[in-house]
Amino acid sequence: MQFLLAFLVVAPLLGAAAALLPAPPGLKGKSPGQAVLRHGVTVTGAVLLAAVVLAFGFDHDQPSRMQATTDISWIKALDVRIHLGVDGISLPLLVLTALLSFLCALYSYFKPPAGPSPKAFVALLLVLESGTLATFAVLDLLLFFLAFEMVLIPMYFLIARWGGEGRQAAAWKFILFTLLGSVVMLLGFLLIGLKAGTFDMVALATDNGRGLSTSLQVIAVLAIGVGLAVKTPMWPLHSWLPDAHTAAPTVGSVLLAGVLLKMGTYGFVRIALPVAPDGMRVFAPYLAAFAVAGIIYGSLACLALALPSTGRRTSSGGSAPPYPTGANGDLKRLIAYSSVGHMGFVLLGIATMTPTGVNGALFANIAHGLITGLLFFLVGALKDRCGTADLDTLAGATGAALYGRAPRLGGLLAFGAVASLGLPGLAGFWGEMLAMFGAFQPAPGLSRPAFLTYMAVAGFGTLLTAAYLLVVVRRVCMGAAPAGDQPRLADVQAYEFAAWTPLVVLTVLAGLWPAVLLGLTDPAVQQLLAGGKS
Repeated sequence: MQFLLAFLVVAPLLGAAAALLPAPPGLKGKSPGQAVLRHGVTVTGAVLLAAVVLAFGFDHDQPSRMQATTDISWIKALDVRIHLGVDGISLPLLVLTALLSFLCALYSYFKPPAGPSPKAFVALLLVLESGTLATFAVLDLLLFFLAFEMVLIPMYFLIARWGGEGRQAAAWKFILFTLLGSVVMLLGFLLIGLKAGTFDMVALATDNGRGLSTSLQVIAVLAIGVGLAVKTPMWPLHSWLPDAHTAAPTVGSVLLAGVLLKMGTYGFVRIALPVAPDGMRVFAPYLAAFAVAGIIYGSLACLALALPSTGRRTSSGGSAPPYPTGANGDLKRLIAYSSVGHMGFVLLGIATMTPTGVNGALFANIAHGLITGLLFFLVGALKDRCGTADLDTLAGATGAALYGRAPRLGGLLAFGAVASLGLPGLAGFWGEMLAMFGAFQPAPGLSRPAFLTYMAVAGFGTLLTAAYLLVVVRRVCMGAAPAGDQPRLADVQAYEFAAWTPLVVLTVLAGLWPAVLLGLTDPAVQQLLAGGKS
């Protein structure tokens, strides 16, 4: 077990280095590019297999206990240790990261990205996977910061070199926002670590803030929260996300939404809640307010993008639109804004500081990774077939009419939409419901009337979510197939079926048997909120 967790973190890095080497003659296949893409599938497949073995070997009777731990002294002067471990909170995120990385590598093997050398693409993909896995596995504040920052460079280059229109500006906006937030977060980590005398996250969580004054906790949570909120992203620090998603290649969008956004909310649960509970209690009402503002804002932005262009402001209609010219009604941009709303539910659950709310937040994290990853895959496939992801073009005179022209693709898009709007029986329902249940009865010391108001606003946000997603399904999937000799769109291909089926199956299973995931997270959350006491 100990070896498996270390292998999860290190193997993608070694695979990235190997990807840059010349392929042996016997493994080149049809071309060196194909060989390196196959190498990416092999490495991410091995990491996924290790993650599955780790999950089956995990002691499910004690999910609150750190397992598969490695603890080696690294910088003695600062008491910084290479400390790795996994519990019921981090295990689902590790498996989700390994799964989405493998599916992205598999998708890229059959549909190579248009752009520079495949060697660099595969190497960046593997470095990104390693950094994300490390973020969920490390138990030292400074190592967490290093892993948190490790993903920035590969994602920057994936957007800037393999992205679409506006990729350079989007990549710069992404890295500047996240770097500035991370600098402030590092100051919070240093403040806690130097004052407490340790950077070990387990020791700090066990102490539960007893060695830190309330004023210091408030300052630390403010600093750490800014960095985590940018990565989440929390409204109004979200503006880098729609541009990054619109410009990113398909697999970049899948990984950005599926795993990178989870790093911020994971940091709130793993660090802010147990290490500085008094500081979190001060900021919890404000965090909840920003969360529900993000839910409403993201839903309204999506509704504006989903409606026909006559219902939206355009550059010729007077005031400037809140999105770049050429992005009006872009489906990728719409799904990006939907992530702002969905992550608002995650933040609302965390802000309640209750086991119910935090469990809902962790469940919503996993559900969002599965469902939004599937949606970005589907929109990428639709854009490849139609040459555009613009809703007005897709729903114009020719119409996408996916139910008639590509019924399997249309059915999957409709499935992703109803899963995203929180249909009962699918994964998206439980996280949002539990987050609102947590707001109904927040932790002692928090204003119940305020959180009841937040719950009501969030509930209204679910109605807006259903509205814009159903509009998207109606405009893209429904309608008469074009008359004449216009060919049918290519339906779901075998490699797409292989890449998307696991996400569909897990979305259904998590919706029908939520106790499997909640059974992992709940004991760990209970212990975390209790300050590490069993």
